[in-house]
Amino acid sequence: MPGSSPDALIDRRRLKRRLGIWRVVAVLAVLAAALLAVDSEGDLFGRPYVARVWVTGFISDDSARDEAIRKLAEDDEVRAVVVRIDSPGGAVGGGEGLYRALSALAEKKPTVAVIDSLGTSAAYMAALAGERIFVRDSSVTGSIGVIMQSADITGLLERIGVKPETIKSAPLKGTPSPLEPLTPAAREAAAAVVRDLYDQFVDLVALRRKFDRPRAVELADGRIYTGRQARELGLVDESGGEPAARAWLEASKDVPGKLRAIDVRPGESTSWTGSALGLIGKTLFAERLRVDGPISVWHPGSGAGD
Repeated sequence: MPGSSPDALIDRRRLKRRLGIWRVVAVLAVLAAALLAVDSEGDLFGRPYVARVWVTGFISDDSARDEAIRKLAEDDEVRAVVVRIDSPGGAVGGGEGLYRALSALAEKKPTVAVIDSLGTSAAYMAALAGERIFVRDSSVTGSIGVIMQSADITGLLERIGVKPETIKSAPLKGTPSPLEPLTPAAREAAAAVVRDLYDQFVDLVALRRKFDRPRAVELADGRIYTGRQARELGLVDESGGEPAARAWLEASKDVPGKLRAIDVRPGESTSWTGSALGLIGKTLFAERLRVDGPISVWHPGSGAGD
């Protein structure tokens, strides 16, 4: 600059270099803070964590869900798994698939189940995969059983002048169907399926809860239980929800209670149709629109035939 001495120019250059260094330091500090913030929610630096797997809504077959659970079993950073359940149940096959996926996970990682507000039918089946089941005193669980429902709408169709016609390869093909009266043979065939699925469910309860079969049958009459009742009957282990589960993992499996938990929500729908169905998902009619076959689900007003 005109009128500036050589010493002043040198000082200005030194000052600019210092400012540039401090700008670089500030940028690096901001980046480090951002990385730490990301790591608090994810697994950026490979720190150990507890996986919190959410099971909500209607349970159906879900290969993406099963794959996500399988990956947890292979993740060396997963120290334990807490399965958080808030579901009325679902398709029998879906419940079995989820149970098997969680059982395979439990063979490799300490796994416990926590039933929140609701964990009935196929959701209770999934909870059986855990080494220990935790509830709240006010949780609703049980409803151990299987149900198959249909409706005979032939009388209604006749009133409006519609006559359904069905061509099938054998008398029991496609039964039960709302388009034809249920024959005694069709009723017995459907009942045989329900009985066999029920027997499988009861055997699983007896195995996992260490009941003799008569005791399991006694408890598996379709009724629901509060968390406190279920604990007294031996269907679950402890009250206290997730805090009690984490305390047990720390005491029994050496999994620190302060270890961070990362949520895993496999199979959760993000579409508007999935959300809309989820809002009405605890009514049987809505669920029957989404599944074909026997279901293991509890919903208010269904009676004791569940």
